[in-house]
Amino acid sequence: TWYRLMINKLKFLLTHLVQMKNIKDRLAKVKVGHRLDFFKMTYVVTEKCVDCKFTSCVSVCPVDAFHELPDRLYINPETCIDCNACMDECPVEAIYPDMDVPEDLQEWIELNEKADEFPLLVGQIDALKGPKCTDPNADL
Repeated sequence: TWYRLMINKLKFLLTHLVQMKNIKDRLAKVKVGHRLDFFKMTYVVTEKCVDCKFTSCVSVCPVDAFHELPDRLYINPETCIDCNACMDECPVEAIYPDMDVPEDLQEWIELNEKADEFPLLVGQIDALKGPKCTDPNADL
């Protein structure tokens, strides 16, 4: 039975090594000047939302983290609780976890950090579906 004990210890060590690698990967993505609380993740609305402004994501947010601009939405990183509900609900796939925002969309992290400068949006409203909307029929 000593070998079972050794196997359990190895499983324990491997689990912790994987967790440490995940933390190391998250640390590597933290850029100078960005939030230092790397354990707190938030979600970021990106350019695919511009001129579409579908709000089904807002209706599933349990903490009212969305703010409305005339042509898009932002997520307030101080309010977001990292529940992932909005990302799954977005019909144009404009929402990313802050650590997974593609390189060409990194400026959207800082834009979303200004969310509290705009009116809070609670509940779903009609989509904008303007001329720059990437997929006006995404909600069908």
